[in-house]
Amino acid sequence: MPELTKLYLGRNRLTGGIPPELGACAKLQLLDLGGNGFSGAIPPELGELPSLEIARSTSAATGSPATSRRAVGDTRAPLAALQNLVTLNVSYNGFSGDLPDTPFFQKLPLSDLAGNRHLVVGDGSSRHGGARSPRSRSPCQCCSPCSARSSWRRRHTCWPAPTAIIPAPAGERWSHGEGGPWEVTLYQKLDIAMDDVLRELTSSNVIGTGSSGVVYRVETPNGYTFAVKKMWSASDETFRSEIAALGSIRHRNIVRLLGWAANGGTRLLFYTYLPNGSLSGLLHGGGGSGKGSANDEWAARYHVALGVAHAVAYLHHDCVPAILHGDIKAMNVLLGPAYEPYLADFGLARVLSSASPKQQLDDTIRQPRIAGSYGYIAPEYASMQRISEKSDVYSFGVVVLEILTGRHPLDPTLPGGAHLVQWVRAHLQATRDAAELLDPRLTAPGAAAADVQEMRQVLSVAALCVAHRADDRPAMTDVVALLKEIRRPAAARRRDDATKTHSQPAPTQPVSPVRSPHSRDHSSSCSFA
Repeated sequence: MPELTKLYLGRNRLTGGIPPELGACAKLQLLDLGGNGFSGAIPPELGELPSLEIARSTSAATGSPATSRRAVGDTRAPLAALQNLVTLNVSYNGFSGDLPDTPFFQKLPLSDLAGNRHLVVGDGSSRHGGARSPRSRSPCQCCSPCSARSSWRRRHTCWPAPTAIIPAPAGERWSHGEGGPWEVTLYQKLDIAMDDVLRELTSSNVIGTGSSGVVYRVETPNGYTFAVKKMWSASDETFRSEIAALGSIRHRNIVRLLGWAANGGTRLLFYTYLPNGSLSGLLHGGGGSGKGSANDEWAARYHVALGVAHAVAYLHHDCVPAILHGDIKAMNVLLGPAYEPYLADFGLARVLSSASPKQQLDDTIRQPRIAGSYGYIAPEYASMQRISEKSDVYSFGVVVLEILTGRHPLDPTLPGGAHLVQWVRAHLQATRDAAELLDPRLTAPGAAAADVQEMRQVLSVAALCVAHRADDRPAMTDVVALLKEIRRPAAARRRDDATKTHSQPAPTQPVSPVRSPHSRDHSSSCSFA
């Protein structure tokens, strides 16, 4: 597979040696072999991978290293040639020998090397956690409680490529780096130096990986904190196309791009840093939103769903031409200080043309297919049907089902191995109570009956969004209108109901769905009822 860029084989209890054939995957950028029982040496072929940036090979047994077999052998030769490496975790294996004495390994947290009794870093004489190092480290880098928190943050706080651009650049500057001068463009007044940014691009600051790069949390000496994405691809065309395509986007629910920097084959994008991670972490991290009662929890989740709906509607109906996000999922919804949502990761976004349907179909056949994320991909991705805004509507519907049920779309505990959409659809078709599908955290004792009724109505909207046929899905402007109607203040509802009662006769025909003047042919014939 010469085009393979990312390979996840973690937690499969695989045994034997690490296959040297992986060295033939010349474009491999991320390799995760953690949670297996590999034995033997690291194949030298892995050291010849020119693009490898993230490698993980941790044992499944993080408590007692003696409970499983693990990879052993000298690591120096295979790792010395990996010039692009940004993250490495080989903790709790049986590695031995000296690690390369490079800036990357000098800054590597010792927790990522722990449990390797004969592994040596540098030429120092002090040992800690199974690794010897001349470096002086603060307690937070060595003590297990802080290391555990740092590891949890890297695993669960997903910051995939957030993107949005302020139209007019506030400044442009050049800064010299190892590969020549840095070209730096900032869209806000930020007094930052590239040396300070580059110093923070270490494995201990990685907060997530996305479809197009690895993201770091960067703090500068003068008090700025922001996120920096280092793009996987060194393609200048890809880098500048993403900036140009999203240059007009500015929305309160879309993460903002602060600027960019380029130097040789290195491409960096600067974004606003959001402290509460992703919606996926909120739903599946075990702690909820921290809002307290079930009623507060539902209010927080509802506003997340509505905010994301506003963002997608903006892309589809307020941008000319319309923009298809292409990868809407819970991991790509980031949360601000008050848990306000921001849509992120436009690595797969593309501008939709206004050409004729036949020309659009021809373009679809000629162009590479957009690859979304498993569990969120609309059915038309698997056929020759045209990808449209309705594909984003489907993915949004899956996210709303995830918000309501608290289950991942590919939750392995769903009956019969069903997908989340299949499980919900079968439940509703059997005319069972929709409340049985809801996350227990939302229906805990004390939950208001009115809130549960709102959840049922939001579930109905999500069901419209995940219709199998694209034409049966509503436009995002209609979705926003329906969601806003569900949670209008009670006083406003009573006032409108009284006005309708006195001014209009009772309808004899079903009420048609809300239609937006911008929706053109994107609205469906589905009614909320």
